[in-house]
Amino acid sequence: MKIKQIREMKLEDLDKKLSELRLELLKEMGNVKMGRPIKNPGKIKELRRAIARLLTIKQERMKEGKK
Repeated sequence: MKIKQIREMKLEDLDKKLSELRLELLKEMGNVKMGRPIKNPGKIKELRRAIARLLTIKQERMKEGKK
């Protein structure tokens, strides 16, 4: 997910996407912990970064709203 796409999203959509990504990350981490082979080992890294991007944009918007 590109940062430009994230900036265009509404706050409600950001929250929805954030919960989806967190759930997906939880599932992937669960598979790793149980010893199941994963198809794409880089997916966990991608999910973590996407979550960080979403949280960063969300925090920026919260700061703008307070000023």
